Amino acid sequence: METHIDPITDQIFRISTYVPDGPPGGITFNQFLLVASEPLLFHTGTRRLFPAVRDAVASVIAPAQIRWISSGHASRPDEFGALAEWMELAPNATATHGFAGCFLCLSDISPRQARPLADGEVLDLGGLEVQWLDTPHVPGPWEAGVLFERTTRTLFCGDLFSRTGPSPATTTDDIVEAAIAHDQLMHGHAITPNTGRTLRRLADLHPERLALMHGPTFVGDGGDALSRLADYFDACLLAPA
Repeated sequence: METHIDPITDQIFRISTYVPDGPPGGITFNQFLLVASEPLLFHTGTRRLFPAVRDAVASVIAPAQIRWISSGHASRPDEFGALAEWMELAPNATATHGFAGCFLCLSDISPRQARPLADGEVLDLGGLEVQWLDTPHVPGPWEAGVLFERTTRTLFCGDLFSRTGPSPATTTDDIVEAAIAHDQLMHGHAITPNTGRTLRRLADLHPERLALMHGPTFVGDGGDALSRLADYFDACLLAPA
C-alpha cells in the first residue's frame, strides 16, 4: 500500500491510501489535514495506517502541532482508529465531534476529554473556520455528522459519495452515478424519510468542494450533486420492496 498527500486547496491536504482488499476493486481511505493556526486532522485512519498518515502529515507540518481531530462518525475504526496514537504524538490535540458522538463513543475511547460541538456550531481554527452539522444516519450511525469549512467552502462529507477502486486527488467529473453504483453494491446507507431532507440541507450550503473519504475530492457544484443524491434516496423509499 502507498500513501499519497496532495493539496485540494492552499490550506487543505488529502492523505490517501489505496487498499486493494475489502470491497470488489479495493477502496481508498482518505484523511484531510487543515493547515491553520490550530491544525485539524479529519479522520485518523486505522491503527495500521498511523505510520503512513503521520509521515504524510510530517511532509507539511510537524505532526505534534495537530490541535483538533475530528471525523464524520465516532464509532468506526477507519475514522478514529488511531486516535490514541495521535493523542500521544500531539500533546495539545483534542478530539471533537457532535454531542451524540462524544457521549456515545469519544467519552470512552479518547485518552483526553473530547470537545462536543452543537449542530451548526463553528470552530475557529485561525485562518479557517469549520462548522459542524449533525446528519443522523446520513450515512450510517446515529451520531453521523459533517464538517463544512466556510472559507474554502469545502464539505468534509465522509462516506457520502463513496466509490470503490483507486481515485485521483480531485475531479470535476460527475460523482453521483458512481455513488449510486456503490450504494447498490454495498448497501451502506440507512435510508429513511429524513435522508433526502438532510442531504438538501447540506446542498443549501452551496459547497464548492466535496471531500470524500472513499473517493476523489469533487470540485464543482456540490449543492447540485447533493440534491441529485437526495433524489436517488427519495426514489429508493418509493420503490416497491
